[in-house]
Amino acid sequence: MPRVRISPQQLGNEIAELQRQLGCATKNLAQAKDATLGSCQRDAVCRIGSATLYHYKALTNVGSSVPVLIVYALVNRPDMVDLQHDRSLVRALLERGLDLYLIDWGYPNGADRATTLSDYICRYIDSCVDYIRTTSEQERINLLGICQGGTFSACYSALNPKKIRNLITTVTPIDFHTPKDMLSHLFRHVDVDLMVDSSGNISGDLLNAMFLSLKPFRLAQQKYVHMLDDVDDEESMKMFLRMEKWIFDSPALAGAAFREFAGDFYQKNNLIKGQVRLGGHGVHLNNIDMPVLNIYARDDHLVPRDASLALAKYVGTSDYEAIEFPGGHIGIYVSSRAHIVLPDAIQAWLSRR
Repeated sequence: MPRVRISPQQLGNEIAELQRQLGCATKNLAQAKDATLGSCQRDAVCRIGSATLYHYKALTNVGSSVPVLIVYALVNRPDMVDLQHDRSLVRALLERGLDLYLIDWGYPNGADRATTLSDYICRYIDSCVDYIRTTSEQERINLLGICQGGTFSACYSALNPKKIRNLITTVTPIDFHTPKDMLSHLFRHVDVDLMVDSSGNISGDLLNAMFLSLKPFRLAQQKYVHMLDDVDDEESMKMFLRMEKWIFDSPALAGAAFREFAGDFYQKNNLIKGQVRLGGHGVHLNNIDMPVLNIYARDDHLVPRDASLALAKYVGTSDYEAIEFPGGHIGIYVSSRAHIVLPDAIQAWLSRR
């Protein structure tokens, strides 16, 4: 094994630099600890169960813009789409004149353990869509679904095609049995019924641990090493802490909904088989006859590209477009280039429709 040769002077310099970095880290982390998430003003306009519908205050004249409803996943909090002023999908879309709403699923408690996917999709999303349609006097609105929220949006659009003008999905799983889907392989070895029957609601911390286990070095260790490269920059430290707050602010998942999603989608892959039933109706993706924009992340480890691109095979519209983002599952929303590339693509696509 080759020896690493380093002089006493070099070693002393390395130790001194490390001490300087740790000193900066202590100072900047202390100043950044109160960094808050969110940069855009919004009003709570409707509440359904534990969910809240928010309407963002316009930053430009929206005119007759068709409203866009953002549907987030049940896992983690939707703060990620408005993390801070310069890393905010919401702000970027508002600056481009879109009229934005967002569903916040809240924090399910023991009383919500029996909440089903039909409740989330056929009651909560439908109530929000109808509220926006009535308020805006629009017959149909646009849906923008994120990750699992994109799957929900696809299901809702298939059940209610006359209420949706355009469907946008981002990093959205459709085919849950593609070869590179590590999360799917993991869930297929989990006794979902035992988890729910013994726990009721499923701990968000448990799910976070499962997600981190897919890339343990990069997601649980490497980021802290890389943090040292930015310890001199207080704003970088604030960004780091905001991401940490978002990652570890993990609401529990309603037991019944988790049982259905893990079983019907991840384990049985029933969505593409047309065997999912919600609200007493079958979900058939070929009922999606409105224009579809499907945005996927090239380096996504949670929703591989094939899992998302499968949507093209099943929708009933010829107006389908897919766009690749050069990044990962989270970077598509919070990387330095994301707040330009993603909103530009969405605004341009919607403006043509």
